[in-house]
Amino acid sequence: MPNLNYETVRYRDDSPARASNAKQIILLEELLRAIALQGYSFTTVTPLTHERFLLSFDGLAKDTRDVFGWNLPFKATILPPYIFKIMTEADLLFNGGDCFRSKIRISSLGEDLFLHSHFPTNDSHAVFFGPDTYRFARFVRHSLRLFQLQSGFADRSIPIRVLDVGCGSGAGGIAVIRSLPIHQLYELNLNDLNFAALEYARVCANVAGIPVNVLHGDFFNIRNSQFDLIVSNPPYLSDPAARLYRNGGSLLGLELSLRIARHALGLLAPGGRFLLYTGMAITSDDNNPLLSELLPYLANDKFQWTYDEIDPDIFGEELKQSNYQNANRIAAVGLTVMRIT
Repeated sequence: MPNLNYETVRYRDDSPARASNAKQIILLEELLRAIALQGYSFTTVTPLTHERFLLSFDGLAKDTRDVFGWNLPFKATILPPYIFKIMTEADLLFNGGDCFRSKIRISSLGEDLFLHSHFPTNDSHAVFFGPDTYRFARFVRHSLRLFQLQSGFADRSIPIRVLDVGCGSGAGGIAVIRSLPIHQLYELNLNDLNFAALEYARVCANVAGIPVNVLHGDFFNIRNSQFDLIVSNPPYLSDPAARLYRNGGSLLGLELSLRIARHALGLLAPGGRFLLYTGMAITSDDNNPLLSELLPYLANDKFQWTYDEIDPDIFGEELKQSNYQNANRIAAVGLTVMRIT
């Protein structure tokens, strides 16, 4: 792994944080592998669509997709005894007396399964997975295909140093590795402020057979290090509840994305790439707040960049909130930056 100068807590095999979570990680890995052996798959929808499903469904879960996907209440007998035993030992059950409900959900993305928080994700430190995750993964895969065609980026004799900033479930970092040629060496670093996210991401990577270096703490404390590929899908909504997985700060949620972009540019190795998938509130058709803020950093001979509006209208329900009263829409966008020198 790269020689990181990381001025905060970092998981190591002998750290108290790592030791205290060792049993939980083993149990979660056993659970995820057991679920995978059942041929499980589930595509996660938006919270509004999920709510609509729950309103139309009156009853208990009938299978594992109902338990771990739709997060319905269930009888113990609906699950194989081994899986129910793991969930009990790992404290993954809400006990409602004669029925239970899972504290986690499991979603599929390509060939991999990902752990995330139960529905609804109201907790401030919830681990989120949803349609945005699928868009982010597609953006990563498409960008890496272009890189390979343009410059042979992913055809090197030395490891590609990858950093997933605000990794959440780990879907972005794992999507990167799945997009590399099978023979390509890599070093995957997963960073997040949320211990639960890092725990889930470590489990998903282990089950996927992808070695990772797990970094807990503030991304902005990573200094004097270089990476060949940095990817990020940060929170980008203006959230009065300040939930960690949703709140992007000021500028209608764009502040965090801008800070990550500026810091990431300073960590790129020559020839390195930065992929930012984020969202931004559009207040007028001719105003692009992301590029307006970042162009002073990008407009020199050190970087080449491209920008794409991936989806022009997402999270439309947020526009009903008073803090979005001047916004016409929220767009999903992708920024790709390459350091030339």
